[in-house]
Amino acid sequence: MASTKHKLRVAGTFAALITLALAVSCKGFFQNPTLTTITVDPPTPSISQGATQQMTASATYQDGSTGTLTGGKSCSGNTVCWSSSDTTVATISTGGELTGVSSGTSTITAASGAITGTTTATVVLSNITNFQVCLGSFGATTTCSSGGTAATWNANAAATVTQDFVAQGDSNGTPFDLTTSSTFTVANSPTDVTCDSTSSPASCTVQQGTTAGTYPVTVTYGTQTATINIVVTN
Repeated sequence: MASTKHKLRVAGTFAALITLALAVSCKGFFQNPTLTTITVDPPTPSISQGATQQMTASATYQDGSTGTLTGGKSCSGNTVCWSSSDTTVATISTGGELTGVSSGTSTITAASGAITGTTTATVVLSNITNFQVCLGSFGATTTCSSGGTAATWNANAAATVTQDFVAQGDSNGTPFDLTTSSTFTVANSPTDVTCDSTSSPASCTVQQGTTAGTYPVTVTYGTQTATINIVVTN
């Protein structure tokens, strides 16, 4: 009888160990894979002021699998939190709907735990009229382009010189600084005549010893264009 009880105890213990092993195995098998990267789509979206664009966050996991993350407020697991670095330019909802507010760029981020994915959104103004490029800064300009007439800056190449310029235009009767959203292109791309529009006002520089002549600079915002004539003398 004692032998039978002993055998039953051993069998019970063995069964309990097997059950525990199976439970641990199953738990490990069904455990969520580790998130490694988040990709925000579409990449570098460009939208008009007042328009919307649905953004998505795609996940890549440690085991190589992929999936789409859901927008929410928990910022963990399969849920991402959306944010915009400059809400005066663009806002983004909990569900990932991007809205253009004003001209400029903003970094859009989807975050889950310590993993983030980013892209840069550009907002362009619609119905731009009176697009100009002017000497000076926004609100304090002198010579401006007007229609087909170019703004002209006379630069002496006896020394390195720099001039500030601003690109501006009206949208629904309101003037806007469009400098950082505009492209400044120097004709023939001379290395000694350059323009930098990464901040406002933009700066155009003529290096000392630049060959005398006229260097047209085309300023483009969407379909709008204006011209600066940099006239170099020495």
